[in-house]
Amino acid sequence: MEGMVNPEFYQGKSVLVTGHTGFKGSWLCLWLCRMGAKVIGVALDPQTSRDNYVLSGVGKRMEADLRVDIRDGEHLTRIFKQYQPDIVFHLAAQPLVRLSYEQPVATYETNVMGTIHVMEAMRQTPSIRVGVMITTDKCYENKEQLQGYREDDPLGGYDPYSSSKGAAEIAISSWRRSFMHPDEYRHHGKSLASVRAGNVVGGGDWAKDRIVPDCIRAMEAGRPIDIRSPRAVRPWQHVLEPLGGYLLLAQKMWEEPTNYCEAWNFGPLQESVADVWTVASKLAEYYGGGTLHDASEPNAVHEAKLLTLDITKAQQRLGWTPRLSLDATLQLTADWYRRYRAEDAGRLCEEQIDRYLNV
Repeated sequence: MEGMVNPEFYQGKSVLVTGHTGFKGSWLCLWLCRMGAKVIGVALDPQTSRDNYVLSGVGKRMEADLRVDIRDGEHLTRIFKQYQPDIVFHLAAQPLVRLSYEQPVATYETNVMGTIHVMEAMRQTPSIRVGVMITTDKCYENKEQLQGYREDDPLGGYDPYSSSKGAAEIAISSWRRSFMHPDEYRHHGKSLASVRAGNVVGGGDWAKDRIVPDCIRAMEAGRPIDIRSPRAVRPWQHVLEPLGGYLLLAQKMWEEPTNYCEAWNFGPLQESVADVWTVASKLAEYYGGGTLHDASEPNAVHEAKLLTLDITKAQQRLGWTPRLSLDATLQLTADWYRRYRAEDAGRLCEEQIDRYLNV
């Protein structure tokens, strides 16, 4: 299928995923296991008993399900050397803007030094051929401009989270040029890329201060949905959209290691760029009802009001393009949250992966 990963590529390959107990990480591991990969997970404990990782039971399907803090470089390197993976997806992070104001040092320790520890572990592990480092669209120096950011736009960040991800991108670029340069591939044998996705939604996310979990918690409790930043505009996409891009990119890097080791944006089409109020209204409609309350905070900490991505590069060079409209994204998301309490979440996720692949 054009622009989609070949599932046979991952059959039997050893793939290490950091942050596998998180929202995106759990979905990635489910998809990898489904394709026959031998998955090694490295992460902290899941945040709640309702997280997708817990409910889906994906840990039981993996080669190894390990608890490691990526700030512990020596422990991380021992794990890499023990399991000798072929491919690494690095998703472990402190992912929340508002929490980064409360824990700025820990945010930097995890997002910057944690990323460096992963790259150092890669350097010391001969088996690894591909490393895909997941950052965020917030790594760009956001000027609240209408046009989407391209991969070569300046990096930056107002808040500690965004700036830590910009710093991580600079470190990734440095390690690629200093230790994994494509011109020296025959000596080191590794291909390193970074990927930047927009606002990702989907089933099994219960993180604090994210619009979908906030909506679901309110609707399950029968109370109004408080909307902190109703006019903030974001590029919304279902979790399977960027994950499909990451999987396709890793395959391309394996096949042509010196041609794809760079930065990539994976965002939605322009019609899926919408404000928070619109997204919450649609989600409530598809879930089955809910009322919205404007809870704007005049003195709230700074969060970007407008942020979009230019995905031309991924479309033209990878053949990847988003498959779901905003409505389809929110319908799929609402469907998961309507059904997760009464059904097997692992089978529900696999059903949604099938639906996505058959769009």
